Amino acid sequence: MNKVLIIGEHDGKALNPATAKCVTCAAGIPGAAITVALLGADTSAIASQAAAISGVKSVLRVDRPENMHPLAAIFAPQVAALAADYTHVFGPSTSFGKDLMPRVAALLGVAQVSDLMAIEAPYRFRRPIYAGNAIVTVEADPSRKLIATVRVASFQAAAGGGQAAIDSKTLSVSLPSHTRYVGAKSGSTDRPDLQTASRVVSGGRALGSAENFKLLFSLADKLGAAVGASRAAVDAGYAPNEMQVGQTGKIISPEMYIAIGISGAIQHLTGIKDARTIVAINKDGEAPIFEVADVGLVGDLFQIVPELERLLG
Repeated sequence: MNKVLIIGEHDGKALNPATAKCVTCAAGIPGAAITVALLGADTSAIASQAAAISGVKSVLRVDRPENMHPLAAIFAPQVAALAADYTHVFGPSTSFGKDLMPRVAALLGVAQVSDLMAIEAPYRFRRPIYAGNAIVTVEADPSRKLIATVRVASFQAAAGGGQAAIDSKTLSVSLPSHTRYVGAKSGSTDRPDLQTASRVVSGGRALGSAENFKLLFSLADKLGAAVGASRAAVDAGYAPNEMQVGQTGKIISPEMYIAIGISGAIQHLTGIKDARTIVAINKDGEAPIFEVADVGLVGDLFQIVPELERLLG
């Protein structure tokens, strides 16, 4: 039997949808028995959410004061201890998973397989390389524990309706003291989270200024969408780093992605290739973004965006 441990991502209140997408990935492994592990100070409410994911057999709560904040240095030795009972350990390929899972692999003395996008066999997977321009099939050694991150943009979230058992686990693990939580700062917004939103409106350098980026915020509010930006716009100071979409930003898979004033550099296209519908607005009819767009509109964004907003009411 293939026993798969998924490290659940959460904010202390709600389970990140990336966890349910990891479950879908793990369910592709023949005979997989899936367990979701939750590390935190009090994961009782989150455990109920994880238990409701279809395909999850059990949920493990690892509650201790040190787990109040998701510090990879603190979580890693605990995950490494939990891994002893499992053949596979998966984490999402989010900022959380990319920070945590390599540490776990290092503690266990194994190589990590990154960005799983398809399961072919229990130890054979497909993953992107060369900024998503090629897909490679990799095969891991079945005699060793498999540590991997899941490219969540490649999977739909598993459905609800599950009734997994919930257990608590106490670990006798020494935790490092060289890392401590100081604080967290993030922009407050009522808009959907960029990485999990079903609709995303993104802007590029063509917007010209941070002030002009407000055009996107207004349109996004009408659509109930998250707001993203190209690296060029972020580098120019028009948008904060957490809004960056692309190879060096966030990899997303919304139902609809609206690219406004974005030329379509390959690094940006890597981050949106799994979007269901791509809409492009650009005054340059030869921009590379139109090669991947499902709907393209050539024109001045400063005229088109206000008109779109007006038509949306």
